[in-house]
Amino acid sequence: MKNVFKFGFLGLALSLAIAACNNTTSQSEETADSLTNEIEAEVDAVTDSIDSIGSRAIDSLDSLAQ
Repeated sequence: MKNVFKFGFLGLALSLAIAACNNTTSQSEETADSLTNEIEAEVDAVTDSIDSIGSRAIDSLDSLAQ
């Protein structure tokens, strides 16, 4: 009778461990997707900023040349 309880609790522990691992994987994927989106947004913002600075520098040089 004791062995039945031991195997029952062992099965419960294993199923909980597997469920926890599967749940963590999906959270990791969601986190990776979220980080990817944030990185892309930052890269776009920096690119726009650099383009803006470059345009202003060219405009300044053009105005000095006139």
